[in-house]
Amino acid sequence: MVVLLDVYVNVKHPATVPARTWTIAEVADEFGITHRTVRYYEDKGLVTPERRGTLRVFHPRDRTRLRLVLRGKRLGFPLDEIRTIVDMYDQQPGESGQLSYLLDQIDERRGDLWLRRRDIDAALAELDDLERRCRTDLARLAAEPEEH
Repeated sequence: MVVLLDVYVNVKHPATVPARTWTIAEVADEFGITHRTVRYYEDKGLVTPERRGTLRVFHPRDRTRLRLVLRGKRLGFPLDEIRTIVDMYDQQPGESGQLSYLLDQIDERRGDLWLRRRDIDAALAELDDLERRCRTDLARLAAEPEEH
């Protein structure tokens, strides 16, 4: 049995525990998405895992970015907007321009969702009306004697 040890010690900086990393399978399972979806987001530049040969190594930053991407998708943001918002995560936090931009995007998205909600409510009302008429007609037909 061969055991390899890294005996390099930096005297100026105490040894730190390396940050936890994840494989594409672990990340995909954690977020309930496919490997293909993770690779797609990587192709779009939304996540940038470290590459070790053919292996993708995801660091905590990558998981956070993926979480933000998925939240943006769930809220209906287009990928370009998600990229802009997620890229803010990498910049200096607390800049008023970033927060103002995000608030503008939230307002715009909220407006879009209210319009969709109105359209959905109208479609549901139409379906309710159609169902009511179908049930009335069906009951009327069931009450009529059958003609041979």
